Amino acid sequence: MNDSHANLFQPIKIGTVEIKNRFMLAPMGPGGFCEADGSFNYRGVEFYVERARGGAGLIMPGVTMVENEIEKCSLPSMPCPTLNPVNFIKTAKLMTERVHAYGAKIFIQLSAGFGRVSIPSIVGNTAVAPSAIPHRWLPGVTCRPLAIEEIRTYIAKFADSAEICQKAGFDGVEIHAVHEGYLLDQFAISFFNQRTDDYGGSLENRLRFATDIVKVIKGRCGRDFPVSLRYSLKSFIKDWLKGGLPGEQFEEKGRDIPEGIEAATMLESAGYDAFNGDVGCYDAWYWNHPPMYQEKGLYLPYNEILKKAVSVPVITAGRMDNPDLASRAIAEGKTDMIGLARPLMADPELPNKIRSGRVSKIRPCLSCQEGCMGRLAKYASISCAVNPACGREREYGIEPSGKKREVMIVGGGVAGMEAARVAAIRGHKVDLYEAGKALGGVVIAGGVPDFKEDDRALIAWYEEELADLGITVHLNERIDPGTVSVSKADAVIVATGAKAKELAISGAKNVYSATDVLLGKADPGERVLIVGGGLVGCETALWLAEKGKRVTIVELLDGLLKCAGPLCHANGDMLQELLHFKKVEVITGSRVVEEGPQGFVIEPREGGGGGARIVQADCIVAAIGYDPETTLYERVKDQTADIYLTGDALQVQNIMYAIWGAYEIARNI
Repeated sequence: MNDSHANLFQPIKIGTVEIKNRFMLAPMGPGGFCEADGSFNYRGVEFYVERARGGAGLIMPGVTMVENEIEKCSLPSMPCPTLNPVNFIKTAKLMTERVHAYGAKIFIQLSAGFGRVSIPSIVGNTAVAPSAIPHRWLPGVTCRPLAIEEIRTYIAKFADSAEICQKAGFDGVEIHAVHEGYLLDQFAISFFNQRTDDYGGSLENRLRFATDIVKVIKGRCGRDFPVSLRYSLKSFIKDWLKGGLPGEQFEEKGRDIPEGIEAATMLESAGYDAFNGDVGCYDAWYWNHPPMYQEKGLYLPYNEILKKAVSVPVITAGRMDNPDLASRAIAEGKTDMIGLARPLMADPELPNKIRSGRVSKIRPCLSCQEGCMGRLAKYASISCAVNPACGREREYGIEPSGKKREVMIVGGGVAGMEAARVAAIRGHKVDLYEAGKALGGVVIAGGVPDFKEDDRALIAWYEEELADLGITVHLNERIDPGTVSVSKADAVIVATGAKAKELAISGAKNVYSATDVLLGKADPGERVLIVGGGLVGCETALWLAEKGKRVTIVELLDGLLKCAGPLCHANGDMLQELLHFKKVEVITGSRVVEEGPQGFVIEPREGGGGGARIVQADCIVAAIGYDPETTLYERVKDQTADIYLTGDALQVQNIMYAIWGAYEIARNI
């Protein structure tokens, strides 16, 4: 272990419970981890136990409902102790016992519900809140204010749930949440809470829901049973459905820092034993679930303030996977513990790898949110883009092959590298052939912007993995059908990627691909017209705008990022808001038809309204997508029975599906 990381492995107490180190598996919606009766299923047990085995000192299963009548959720979606207490205890006990075997502690996050931010795919059209306020996701829907009796029911259910969880072996609970704009937070924020009873008006009244909860839990479970609070110091709300960006000046409509400090001291006095702190809300969701466009450690400036206001431990998540950053934050008094959710999905062994000095072996989280939050919102289940076994550890791990085979892999992008890695782990002899001078494929160009540093880290991780596994990598070697036919390979995996679609514009003098611009092979000048408003086009536009270029995006569809998915709202919303903030002009429902004497002529697509307009630019950057490169596969597919096409060569999608497809093939050869 690097001496500078030693403080990450010092024990700490939350209440009376001692935790062996400073790493916590941060809570995240447990999509796919429970049964219809609210109990944990075997996938949930394996997921949490795997993170304990990997070295996290505190495990925190997230978003556990305390009731399912007032805000009725489709099941199975989230655990709920009060639906079937006997079965909940039975299944959870299996999990807590196994977690404890690794010397870890385990809290569970109990939730008061969603309120105005309820997810329609889980809750339907149910809409409750402190007051009659607009729903976050359902246009035109006004939430029904909770009755006093319903608030009291919630509070009683918290006590019941905490007692059930205590019996199941949990070491403590966390209350979800005066944070992110969930129901308890809606009560705490005057922008949402217009009540005139004991739960509205003054700050003390608006916090009463949260303070009543901790008091009844302590009364039921004992003063020594720890209760943490998920807490946001600042909301970043500009207005309904409008968030504030980093560095943006705006009037805070939610909870601002001075009130956040005052509220924290009141909540600590009520009995909370720790604050799991962040900033943001669902109206600015890219704060609570930060994409790669947010800085690493983005909550530290706020939690440093919070830590000075309270005497109990403060936990900080938010892109905290860099051990140097994490260790320095603790040393400088900005936080007491480090919360990791997505990084421990990408690599469950992250704490153990830091402790044993194997930092370069940590598989990086990309903050893409494609496998976690994107899938949770769309499919009610979570996994990880770079770790296909995440969330299905038992049935989808890598097993040794019963027969050693020779495997030829053509293509050194992420699909080819993942296929090589998995095949080698299973015991096969692997040769990987890449026509270019470096591994990485399209991710090399995609990783150029500063905000894509983890894409570059992923390539470096793969390179080290392939070397350690003894895989023979052949660079600058283009494979032809003859090479395949004379090879001794028992199986061939073709991962030749995709080639950028070409754009022909009448009269255009300078038309470059986004790849060539990103790699510095083409100088776009000072005024850039990007054709294509997908993820590549938008990220290239942001990168150029941050370099001071004047950028215009032209997109044929009616909006940006229409073809990306499953793209998390946090990523898509922040990227589009950043483009606006950086003054990137966006023209949708239109196409570039020619370059004339005055500039590029842009017309509405067929059937669209409005007339033509002129945009002056030094060049066009084409980001109109890719076509699968299948030339080799088509020529050799009948030469061998055991041949596979994967990655973008099979279907152009994203990093997640490239890795997942390659993993599926290689684990079954």
